[in-house]
Amino acid sequence: MSEKILYDVKDLRLACEGKKRIDWAFREMPVLGILRKRESPKLFKNLVIGACLHITSETANLIICLRNCGAKVFLAASNPLSTQDDVAACLVKDYDVSVFGIRGETKEKYNEHIKQVALRKPHLIIDDGADLIAYLHNNPDFSINVIGATEETTTGVRRIKNIERQGKLLFPVIGVNNAQTKYLFDNRYGTGQSTIDGILRATNILIAGKTVVVCGYGWCGRGIAKNLKGMGARVIVTEVSPIRALEAVMDGFQVMKIEQAASTADIFITATGNARVISRSVFLKMKDGAIIANAGHFNVEIDVLTLEKISKKISEVKPLVKEFILTTGKKIYLLAEGRLVNLGCAEGHPSSVMDMSFACQFLSLKYFVSNNDIPIKYHDVPSEIDQEIALLKLTGMGVDIDKLTEFQKKYLDSWNFD
Repeated sequence: MSEKILYDVKDLRLACEGKKRIDWAFREMPVLGILRKRESPKLFKNLVIGACLHITSETANLIICLRNCGAKVFLAASNPLSTQDDVAACLVKDYDVSVFGIRGETKEKYNEHIKQVALRKPHLIIDDGADLIAYLHNNPDFSINVIGATEETTTGVRRIKNIERQGKLLFPVIGVNNAQTKYLFDNRYGTGQSTIDGILRATNILIAGKTVVVCGYGWCGRGIAKNLKGMGARVIVTEVSPIRALEAVMDGFQVMKIEQAASTADIFITATGNARVISRSVFLKMKDGAIIANAGHFNVEIDVLTLEKISKKISEVKPLVKEFILTTGKKIYLLAEGRLVNLGCAEGHPSSVMDMSFACQFLSLKYFVSNNDIPIKYHDVPSEIDQEIALLKLTGMGVDIDKLTEFQKKYLDSWNFD
């Protein structure tokens, strides 16, 4: 380390392994690679960036990109189970980043780590779930320097819009989650693959032939259902939105109420962003040996407290696999404590999709420092940023596309075709 910095990580001696992991992820992150070479080393000079993100190898490559552009970065974990301790160590030791995150940390330690980032009174915020943004709004003295913030998740965007609706938003926020280069790829392909990866690593079960309930048919639910179907599962979708339910039917899935599906399924996966999606009445109807996993950001979708209350014995039968023996004698298995299964039991999204999401974060921060007087409200990602990222990704993949001719542009701008 070139200077003494604040941090709280598991063990700095893990840094060497973390460097290998970060370099491996960077192989499939060409957009961040282009930005790292292209952008000025003075872009974020003298600015403090506060980040609350999953501390993974993919995140590390975003943080390194920000550091290369002159930012001083303070990073806290956005989930107690998502930190890769070797990556956290590497960021501290090799890149002078103040990191606060330890895999398996308590809720109290998790909150303390977010506080440590807020105490730096950052100029820019990158959030995943809006816990840091919420903390700053509950402690506004720490938000006095904030130029703008970005938010990565569906859950976080919803929280920010709720703050705005109450007239309490303190600074402008760009919802990266709503960018096409984010939700069409990160949510659909990233969550779709990594959720199943987490379930397989934790259980080593065969998906083919199983009946799986996917709760929620947003972009994450779509991706999960599609991948499960491709692996030979019989997929049932539960929804509260008539439009999404109809779409699931048209996509070839069975759609029914969760109470109806409860007794038939082998596996349940929540991906709604809401609370108590699977609760007492569903637990009691599940068949013996059912497996439950959550793909939503917060650990509220599965009512774990109620599951504990109706159980006579609880034990960990495998790492991050808890067996609940109900008073009826039936066994239910919960993965990753009801937290994000793709990060709790696996390594999260493939770096290729995170490349686009994090490029969107980077360019949205650049947008804040390049434009004055951005209104204090929620903003979608500017369309030109979305288009630029898609084009950079295609370039990185070696794909070239057509361009409109002048005649075609004129035709599209016309209304009188005679």
